[in-house]
Amino acid sequence: MPELPEVECVRRTLEPRLVGAVVESARLRRRDVLTQPPGQPGAPREALLLAGGRVVNLRRHGKQLAIVTHDGRTCIVQLGMTGSLRWSSEPLARGSLTHVHCVWTLESGRGFFWFVDPRRFGGLTSLREESLATQWAALGPDALTISGSHLHQALARSRRPIKAALLDQHALAGVGNIYADEALFLARLLPHTTCRSLSAATWNRLAHAIRAVLAEAVLAGGSTLRDYRDGEGNPGLYQARHSVYGRAGMPCPSCGATLAGGLLAQRATVWCPACQK
Repeated sequence: MPELPEVECVRRTLEPRLVGAVVESARLRRRDVLTQPPGQPGAPREALLLAGGRVVNLRRHGKQLAIVTHDGRTCIVQLGMTGSLRWSSEPLARGSLTHVHCVWTLESGRGFFWFVDPRRFGGLTSLREESLATQWAALGPDALTISGSHLHQALARSRRPIKAALLDQHALAGVGNIYADEALFLARLLPHTTCRSLSAATWNRLAHAIRAVLAEAVLAGGSTLRDYRDGEGNPGLYQARHSVYGRAGMPCPSCGATLAGGLLAQRATVWCPACQK
């Protein structure tokens, strides 16, 4: 599933293509991927999907991306497990439309972009920009700027294992299975450690590790394990730098010990029994 670095890379690659462009038309090919705002059931779908609007901003919080037009119309894109948002100078060929759920055409020959999601765990949400704060209020702070004091305040009393807590988007927005494993390795923390046992200094160390891992992953274009591509169709490169994720049974890159693996919070988890105490 695309996590914060992947969504941020999509935002960065699409921003120069979309900001300042006018959406000439929007064609929704699957109605069930669009969530309409309450009180606007009769609004034309093209209007809900930004048709006629000039894109002024691409905003991101956690794993969600919002496209905002000059008149405040906003479309939130959630990539889910296999979703992607792509731009191209050329329209899609007819035979390439499988799993493409929405296609936008930009004015003045500035190209096309589309939302594709084979497994349909993602989706689009239409709302007003002023409602974004409410929409995102249920999410925790963005993980790219997380502080140790917030983690301590939000999670210090929890009996959950720290790995499970990091996956809770209400506590921390943007971290999924890949980057939870990588951040815990960098912070030298065992994923099974309960939150309530961590000191304030340890929370600060963990917050620093989360920010460092995510920032490095963004610079590397994110992690492509199977489906992920950025807004221009390029795969990420950070998977080559994973220290522990997906490497159970292999040597630890720091000490050479065999990496352990198991299920935690119903997610495959990998750690170094020597480095992570």
